[in-house]
Amino acid sequence: MAPTYSLGRFTSSPGENAFQVKITAPDEQFTRVGVQVLDRKDGSFLVRYRMYASYKNLKIEVKTGDKHVAKSPYILKGPVYHENCDCPQEESSAWLEEMNCPQIIPQIQRDLANFPIVDPDKIAEEIPQRFGQRQSLCHYTIKDNEVYIKTYGEHVGFRIFMDAILLSLTRKVKMPDVEFFVNLGDWPLEKRKSPQNLHPIFSWCGSSESKDIVMPTYDLTDSVLETMGRVSLDMMSVQANTGPSWEDKNTTAFWRGRDSRKERLELVKLSRKYPEIIDAAFTNFFFFKHDESLYGPIVKHISFFDFFKYKYQINIDGTVAAYRLPYLLAGNSVVLKQDSIYYEHFYNELQPWKHYIPFKGDLSDLLEKLQWAKEHDEEAKNIAKSGQEFARNNLMGDHIFCYYFKLFQEYASLQVSEPKIRDGMEKVQQPDDDLFPCTCHRKKVQYVER
Repeated sequence: MAPTYSLGRFTSSPGENAFQVKITAPDEQFTRVGVQVLDRKDGSFLVRYRMYASYKNLKIEVKTGDKHVAKSPYILKGPVYHENCDCPQEESSAWLEEMNCPQIIPQIQRDLANFPIVDPDKIAEEIPQRFGQRQSLCHYTIKDNEVYIKTYGEHVGFRIFMDAILLSLTRKVKMPDVEFFVNLGDWPLEKRKSPQNLHPIFSWCGSSESKDIVMPTYDLTDSVLETMGRVSLDMMSVQANTGPSWEDKNTTAFWRGRDSRKERLELVKLSRKYPEIIDAAFTNFFFFKHDESLYGPIVKHISFFDFFKYKYQINIDGTVAAYRLPYLLAGNSVVLKQDSIYYEHFYNELQPWKHYIPFKGDLSDLLEKLQWAKEHDEEAKNIAKSGQEFARNNLMGDHIFCYYFKLFQEYASLQVSEPKIRDGMEKVQQPDDDLFPCTCHRKKVQYVER
């Protein structure tokens, strides 16, 4: 988790080194905590930390020069557990309250409305028969806060992302007993029109032509779990790397990516025709034939943070929804988003002309929308700001944890038979954490064998 501290009432950056933050464990000789101070350039800072061991208490000192700021030092009374510590909060209602999770998440309500009841015995038989030969699926059961899995299909490597979030959740909170199927492929699977015989399939992307139950994407989920770990692009790092101020940004629209959709080809052709308006180029060719005379040369990858040197960001579908949208919104450029049948878990809460500028799926009005943005600079700047606020208030780590837990909690309440550890399932083990083992001080409830 990354608490945000409001340090005074700056409206622009007082300098990224204006404040020093130190986190120590008062009772310990050594404190294994990594700390980063992220300057959001708007007068606010994010302080994030990652603990590599668990502590009784933490002391947080915020200084400018050698003087404490506000009520520093702050004491965070523990015990405070690090990420790999298996110490779940037994009362889910208490955890939800501590996390400030919303009572209702509209997208979850919409998705589950298609499934008045869920029969684990029935789906355990029918879903593998229907999808198991042709698709890559994971069949999960969470029982007594342990995770079990059986996989179907050849390409199941992406299970690592689902395994990771489920294990992380069960370390933090007692999960309901629940049994479900996760689609590891790009495309949503449940396309039956009739409400009868629909199968509940959890997917990272939804569409208006399918009835899959949508989760936060594996990319966004991984960036939350690996913040200050092996990922460099996450929803906090973006906020400290938003490029020049609005007035100093390049006024060419920007896009980079691979050739995973026909409209992307059209975008690059448009860029070749109007290079002063759009800078779009491919970093990879995989799906279509690379005709350099049409699409120009393949260009080198650039840092995602360098996207924000440009005022206008074009978001266009790949194989399905382009999973970069959360990060684009978190910057301070304005997003132009293609109309699409595909959506991530948060798209339906976004409003066109408030959080982004929409353009047609076939790109026929993209130049017109870019012209509008240039002629209405203040309005475009406000849309960028609203998109950024939406990302900060809805797409951070705690929101992702809340979404997953609420989804499984509400889905579990629809089950009409007991989730079971099925034949062929194996237990998904928690990571070994022998380096700095933790002692859980929470009272463990004895689970009753059924």
